[in-house]
Amino acid sequence: MSTPRRPVVFYDGGCPICRREIAHYRRLDRNDAIDWRDIVAEPEALDGTGVDWDTAMRRFHALDEQGRLRSGVDGFAMVWAQLPYWRWLARVVRGLGLLRPLEALYRWYAPRRYARRCPID
Repeated sequence: MSTPRRPVVFYDGGCPICRREIAHYRRLDRNDAIDWRDIVAEPEALDGTGVDWDTAMRRFHALDEQGRLRSGVDGFAMVWAQLPYWRWLARVVRGLGLLRPLEALYRWYAPRRYARRCPID
């Protein structure tokens, strides 16, 4: 896969929680800094990433500017670093070494979010 010129975020457009969260981030992304990809509507967006659809549905995934795959809290921190009002959170999470403890919380939450998401039409 060629290196993206901007980060790419893969999200579950069939999940109401994910749609709301991504809609919030997209409103803040006034400079179009991130390429937002709904993998329910566009499953082929994952082609070449090494992530299959089911895995991507169970956990947040993104590609950074260098084309490196990021997931979970690391992926969220990459997104936050791109957005006004959220950059401070990325700095705090990374600067205070909070990726690991927050990742543990995310690993608890993600399967529950997936289990309760709305069924795909």
